[in-house]
Amino acid sequence: MPSIPTDGRSLVTRQAVLDLIRAATLGSYGVTGFAAGPLERLFGRLGFAQPGIGLRLDAGLEIELDLTIAHGVPVAEVARQVDSAVRYAIRRGLGREVARLSIHVDGLRVAPGGVPPTIVPADPSAIRPRDLADSGTDVA
Repeated sequence: MPSIPTDGRSLVTRQAVLDLIRAATLGSYGVTGFAAGPLERLFGRLGFAQPGIGLRLDAGLEIELDLTIAHGVPVAEVARQVDSAVRYAIRRGLGREVARLSIHVDGLRVAPGGVPPTIVPADPSAIRPRDLADSGTDVA
């Protein structure tokens, strides 16, 4: 078994790169799916496009994602996690770096059952956590 690396070339299809991106994105916490317009969804069903994923393979790898995320999760944190997961998947799977990654959050998806109810304090004279902070007293 030779231990000297030999130069070579490997070819990866566009569909394989899209599958890496899709798996890394959907595996991230808070992502519920990809956002797409009616025309994009139609092309996706026909197999001509991947709705919600834009990919350019020119000089560098450029990725654009249109996502929907779960209601109630921090949007910025979900975007950071997706960024990290996609960059890691591409680096590990292809051995290349991502030149540009744009993430657009196009909507929030509410879980079945509707929007969570707002919390109404039972007793208006009860001390709330914010009351102590606003009082100016130091609490250890």
